[in-house]
Parts: sequence; C-alpha cells; structure tokens
Amino acid sequence: MTPKVAIVVGSKSDLPVVERCTKILEEFEISYDVKVLSAHRTPFETQEFAVNADKYYDIIIAGAGKAAHLPGVIASYTLLPVIGLPIKSSILDGLDSLLSIVQMPKGVPVATVAIDGAENAALLACHILSLKYTYLKKTLADYREKMAEEVLNN
Repeated sequence: MTPKVAIVVGSKSDLPVVERCTKILEEFEISYDVKVLSAHRTPFETQEFAVNADKYYDIIIAGAGKAAHLPGVIASYTLLPVIGLPIKSSILDGLDSLLSIVQMPKGVPVATVAIDGAENAALLACHILSLKYTYLKKTLADYREKMAEEVLNN
C-alpha cells in the first residue's frame, strides 16, 4: 500500500504554482493526481470528487486564488485532511486567498500554508502521511538533513 495525494486547483492558471508541490511529492516517491475543479464553476463535479475522494486518496491539497472557496468546499464533503494552498492571483497579492482559506468555520478545518507555499503544502502532506506510512519519517529526516547541509555549505 502506497500513499496517494490529490492536488486540486480552481483554475488551469494555478498549475504553475502546484508544479513545485509535485516536485516534492516525486522526490518523496508519493503518487498524486492533479485535477482542475472550481467550487463556483463546477460545483457538482467538485462535490462528487470530494464525496468519493477517500476511495482513492489519503490526503488532499487544494489550491485556489481570489475567493478561494475550493479547499473549504472540499473539506465540507470529506473527512480526509485538506491542506489549503492560497494562490496569489489578484490585485490583493493572495491575501484574499489566504484569508478565505484560513478563516474556516468551527468544525470544518483546513490546514493552510503560506501564499504560493506549494513546497510546504507537499511537505505538510508528507508529515501527515508519515503517521500511516512510517517509512516517510526517515525520508523527511533525510530531507531536513539535506536542507541543513545546503545552508551550512553556502
């Protein structure tokens, strides 16, 4: 059994940001699917994805810009952990996205990373997945050690 992540974005224009997320998942040898779904423009498809996500995935990373309701809508339909990735896509430099994702009502949590923080979204997913897939703890430790070496060697 291997972990699988769903990466969902609200628009094709968000894909360049999540490419950084996929690179981390590939480095950790975690399989993933990338889907474009909109909380507002494809609400029924988004609901269908979220309701059935636990049949295929362990965790969801949902990236969205502007109103950024996608992570919260997905979280409202699934018990899987949802990591919200605010994407900078408006004149407010992503602050609107961040606030939309982080200000979820009580009872429907969405973990949230920094604006355009795709790498941290993937790493947070790896941390959560390591609770079930314990081999990831060693991979995470090695990753941190490599980061420290890069800082010390520059």
